[in-house]
Amino acid sequence: MSPVLVGAVTVLVIIVAVFLAYNANNGLPFVSTYDLKARVPNADALVKANEVRIGGARVGVVKSVVPVQLKNGGVEAELTLSLDKSAEPIPKGSTLLIRPKSPLGLKYLQITPGTSNEPIKAGETIPVRYAKPEPGDIDRFFDMFNAPTRKGIQRNLAGFGNALAGRGPQLNEAIGALRGLVEQGEPAAANLAAPSTNFAGFFKALEALSATVAPVAQQQASMFVALDQTFAAFANVSRPYIQETIEKGPPTLETVNAGLPKINPFLHDTARFFTALRPGAKALQETAPIIAASLRAGVPALNASPVLNNQLLPTAEALLAFQQSEGVFTGLDLLTDLNKNLKEPLEYIVPAQTKCYYGTLLFSNLSSSNSQGNKYGKWLNVISFEPPKGPNNQGGQAAAPANGPKANHLHFNPLPRTGQEGVCEAGNAKFAPGRTVIGPSPELLGKDTREFVTQKSSTKQEGPVEQE
Repeated sequence: MSPVLVGAVTVLVIIVAVFLAYNANNGLPFVSTYDLKARVPNADALVKANEVRIGGARVGVVKSVVPVQLKNGGVEAELTLSLDKSAEPIPKGSTLLIRPKSPLGLKYLQITPGTSNEPIKAGETIPVRYAKPEPGDIDRFFDMFNAPTRKGIQRNLAGFGNALAGRGPQLNEAIGALRGLVEQGEPAAANLAAPSTNFAGFFKALEALSATVAPVAQQQASMFVALDQTFAAFANVSRPYIQETIEKGPPTLETVNAGLPKINPFLHDTARFFTALRPGAKALQETAPIIAASLRAGVPALNASPVLNNQLLPTAEALLAFQQSEGVFTGLDLLTDLNKNLKEPLEYIVPAQTKCYYGTLLFSNLSSSNSQGNKYGKWLNVISFEPPKGPNNQGGQAAAPANGPKANHLHFNPLPRTGQEGVCEAGNAKFAPGRTVIGPSPELLGKDTREFVTQKSSTKQEGPVEQE
């Protein structure tokens, strides 16, 4: 063979190998691929040529990572993925997660296929909402060990070393006592592990508490700095005062453990007592101002009550002598009979004022009649001399019998209810055109006479409607 031909073939093979090696991270040439795009909120050190894996197997590479500006001012990372044809199709709903490939910071993109029957077509973009969950990488964990943290860890280790130095026998005794602690703590651990305890909810609540106090972390740090001064003050009284308090702690706890079972029924009854007291406490809250005012007014009255009591003694003696007098019981019997006889009339007379205020309206109308008029006199004095206004006028005589046939109809109720059964019928009758009505009727009073039941109001209310 020609040496020139052999050298040329060798150079060509080397060039092809170098070309393939250079483009190995971007995929082999002349091989069809399944290209997709994906949006993630943060590329998190993901770079071009990083692997794309499904179930731990490599199925492609990341061809590019490009930042994208959103309309709201935020920024997302758009990944261009070149996947093998063997990975096609990827179902919609698949999630993306950027994970570390090694502790040195190398990353890869993990795709977890979804359960949808609809595939993601080549060229489509996986939305950012499928980039979950939020990755927690080891490099972020190591980022918390900054210079102040490392210095604090060094101080803690030095303090722990000084605390444990020379205390080997005490540690051995503590380790020997741990067996009893474990045996006694087994029921407590079983209680914590029970679903009814909801111990997992405790950590969720602790997480929420930590999120709540995170904005005041600076103030908490200042508090711990101030605690240094507080503990320095405690150090001055650590012996003998704090030492004695600690020594007396175990006997105190034993006494409390012995007394708590006996206190439990008392606490149970106390809880029931306060539960029953809630309605009264609520009512007391509303009436407390009235009670306070009553107490303020009652103190002077109580101070003056001895004088009043001394004055009531002769009065009581006079009443006793009056009771023993002849004829008192006879008079009381007659008064009782009078009340019985007045019961039925009063049942008709009293509601006229208590329900309908007819008495008040009577005197109010009389007052108005005697007060209204002009320079020639009051209306009540001159109304009898006024000439007739026309036939069938209320102020004069009738021109024809009140029985029709047109608008001349009589409406008259000789015995209207004046508060009986809660109805104020007199003065509230409605005119029934075209009909002669004598006495109460639904057409005269409306659908139901009960519609004229009066409500409690002041004596300034309007008087009864004038009856036509």
